[in-house]
Amino acid sequence: MVEKQVTRCQWVTHYRPSETMVAYHDVEWGHPIRQDDRLLFELLTLEIFQAGLSWEIALNKRAGLKQAFKNFDLTQVSQMTAQDEAMLRNDATIIRNRLKIAATVNNAHAIKRVQAAFGSFSNYMWQFTNDQVIDHHVTDVALIPAQNELSQSVAKDMKQRGFKFAGPVTIYSFLQGMGVINDHEESCTFKYHQ
Repeated sequence: MVEKQVTRCQWVTHYRPSETMVAYHDVEWGHPIRQDDRLLFELLTLEIFQAGLSWEIALNKRAGLKQAFKNFDLTQVSQMTAQDEAMLRNDATIIRNRLKIAATVNNAHAIKRVQAAFGSFSNYMWQFTNDQVIDHHVTDVALIPAQNELSQSVAKDMKQRGFKFAGPVTIYSFLQGMGVINDHEESCTFKYHQ
């Protein structure tokens, strides 16, 4: 029996070989996430903590972030106090950035407001593309932008709704991660894996 050759997006090879990175690429990245506000909050938080760092660092801190932020339960995170935030700044299992920790608590409140207005955070995010995946048919990874008109528009709207650390570059990456934008390369084995 001939084993099928697996091809992954080039960005995966820019990191040290890692089961965590490969699993994230193969199973999560770019695959549409709908009606799972907890997971969307988790991915948004990972993108925020990654800002200015590498994706590898954020992904390696994912378990710590998950524990620190109560498995990304929106109600529990929105009830965190300034004292809770201070404790997290001493937690070596996470990226101990004061502003990013505060932004995560703030964003739990913002998501709850969005849920009240749109029924879910998922509904809110997907309404920007009329529930459609944007497929850029990537053939050259160098042509993937850091941001685009969609991420600029979403970031502007999120800012007006009180989100923090959600600029157009972070939001472009979030849209990729949650599958609103499919930037898997055309040659990638996992491009259309659901």
